[in-house]
Amino acid sequence: MIDVGEKPRTDRVAVARGFVSMSRATLGILRRGEVEKGDVIAAARLAGVLAAKHTPDIVPLCHPIALTGIEVEAVPRPGGVSVTATVRTTDRTGVEMEALAAVAAACLTVYDMLKRYERGMRIEAIELIEKSGGRTGRWVRPRSAPRPAGSPAPRARSARTRGG
Repeated sequence: MIDVGEKPRTDRVAVARGFVSMSRATLGILRRGEVEKGDVIAAARLAGVLAAKHTPDIVPLCHPIALTGIEVEAVPRPGGVSVTATVRTTDRTGVEMEALAAVAAACLTVYDMLKRYERGMRIEAIELIEKSGGRTGRWVRPRSAPRPAGSPAPRARSARTRGG
């Protein structure tokens, strides 16, 4: 691990997001509250919080840090569930991995709770949106193309085209 002992403590924030794409039928089951395992959104939020708190246990070289705030939002949107996590600390190293772990665990929980209804769901576009604090300051993901919040990431397109 890198020695961060000489670094100053600063306020740090990281925001990450992800998306679980699914069929209309599965999304309908979720929206109507008919999921046999229970409240998908509440379970996903809780899984995200727990993952953020336990990131050093699952990512080998992450420093354990004192988290001062964790917010995980899971929202049904057209085409699936959008997950956003915001993690805060006042410490010597950032919370990017904690925010990404929170999103990944929340997305996995959505998948787990709905897999009975649809095995073909996809977890997409887990990415850091922004971070602030520390030596490098603020970073925000550049927008390459406008995409509505909560919409799935664009699919890769084949280089081949039809019809010439």
